[in-house]
Parts: sequence; C-alpha cells; structure tokens
Amino acid sequence: MYDKDFFHIQIRSLSSKDSIPFDVYIKINDKKVHYLKAGDKFDDNKIIQFQTKASESFFIRAEDKLTYKSFIQKKLSSDDFSSHEKAQILRDSSMSLIEELFESPTVEDALKGSQQVIDNFMNFMDDDPDAVSQLVKLSSHDFYTYNHSLDVGIYSLGLGRILGFSGDELQELGEGALIHDIGKRQVHVDIITKDGPLDELEWLQMRKHPQYGLQILNDFDVSNAIKACCFEHHENMMGTGYPQKLPGSEIHPFARIIAITDTYDALTTQRTYNVPMTPEEALNFMKGKLKGKYDEDFLEAMYSVLFKLKAKEKAS
Repeated sequence: MYDKDFFHIQIRSLSSKDSIPFDVYIKINDKKVHYLKAGDKFDDNKIIQFQTKASESFFIRAEDKLTYKSFIQKKLSSDDFSSHEKAQILRDSSMSLIEELFESPTVEDALKGSQQVIDNFMNFMDDDPDAVSQLVKLSSHDFYTYNHSLDVGIYSLGLGRILGFSGDELQELGEGALIHDIGKRQVHVDIITKDGPLDELEWLQMRKHPQYGLQILNDFDVSNAIKACCFEHHENMMGTGYPQKLPGSEIHPFARIIAITDTYDALTTQRTYNVPMTPEEALNFMKGKLKGKYDEDFLEAMYSVLFKLKAKEKAS
C-alpha cells in the first residue's frame, strides 16, 4: 500500500561497506519502526537474514529519497563494487522506483522516475560491456508486476541494442518498455495478483490495460513512440492481436520489440499455474508454436541476446 511519507527500498541495495546517509525504518505490524540512524552501517549477517525473512520491509522517509538516489549513484560509480554487484544494486534500487510507478497517485512523478531508471541502465551499459548479461542473469523469474516491468525493460534494451538502436531512441524504447503495463494501474488488484488463470470476465478486464495505459499517457507530455509501446504491445504480425487488430506493418517497431520481450518474460517466469520454460525453450516455442505472431527479424535477434549471454557464462 502506498504511503506518501515513506519510500520503499530493497535491502540488497545496501551493504556493510556503506555508511548509510539516511535513517532506515522497518515495517512491523503495519507500522514503520526506526531501525538504523543516519551514519551507521548494516551488519553483513543482518543483511543476509533480512534478505531471507523480511526483504520487502525496509523504508526511508520520503524527504530522503533524493539522498538515497545520490547514494546509489555514488555506489554505481565506485570501484569498490564488481560488475555483478553493481548490476544487483542497480536492479534492486530500480525496483523501488518501479513500485512507485504503479502505486503512486502522482503519475507525473512516477513517469519521471521511469526516465531515471532507464538513464541509470544506459549509463551502466555504456560503462560496462558485460552490463546486459549481468542484468539478464539477475532476472527474477517472478511474475509480479514490478519484476515483470523491470525485466521487460532490461530485455528490451538488450534487444534494441542488437537491432541497432542507440542514444535517444534506445532511451525512448527503454522508457516505453518499463511503463508498457502502466494501464494495469486501472485494473483491480485482485485480478492482477490472482493465483491461477483468469476467468472470462477477469480476462476481459485485463485486456483493457492497453487502452487504460493510453488514456493515462495522453494526459502527459509523452512521445507517440512511448504511447505505442503501451497501446500496441499486444498486437501481433498476423493482425489478430488486441486492442486494434493492427496489421504487422502498422505496429510500431518498439511495440514489436516489447511484444517479444513481454512474451519471453511470461514464458520463462514462475507462476502458480505453470512451469517456466528455459530461455531457449521459450524462444523456440515463440518461433514454432507461435509462428507468425512476432517480427521474424526481431525474434531472430533475440536469439543473439540469449546466445551472447550463454557465451559469456561459458567464458566466465
């Protein structure tokens, strides 16, 4: 539940190397209890325990959010952390901003947060040639809206780079991928979090999220490309998608990318009612059983993202 006075943080974005420049609170019985004062450090053993038992229970005061963001930026530019550690820090700190995107009543602030998330990812990718593979390896395989949006954003940046997008275009693609499901803000939470397949009425409601998303974005200064990511990511190259049944030639290239990364993440993700596929199984399924639904050239490029990752894993 959104609390305007506090900002949720991931415990893994902190470490025992850090002198924490803000007060940290822990949620106990729906109350925020002061746990660590500014200037103190976490104990390694405590961090491990909290990651296991209470990883979602840590908060800072809302007025300390800028201090937290500066603290994360300093860690990402430090030589004290490995590429893998920086990827973990970046992913975990981004999760807090993604949560705000879906929970905050102020959509404008949340959209600005999405820009910052993609800025951080692109800077990391520019600084570290292994950034994409490190981030992909950290994919949660947990189909929770926040995790899903973040993973689709990461996959889309990786695929976009392979396809030759860069600079402002890649930034725009990343932002669009990150907020592609923003329309789910308007779908009842019981449908979003349901354990099991949706019934017909629930599915009809869920299928409206592209329209809801477009309605949200039309109230803000957002590019047409980003709007297309939100409105067209469930269209397909066969012209049988929703909500418009667009022919493939009319689907925005960014939406074609997100159609692939969105489906890929869904297929490789653990849910209560299905067993996740391996990355290679998922792509083969999309190329075989779902043949014709995706841009063939883009789908082939997704194999390149996967095989580059596998090559790096073998070399490491």
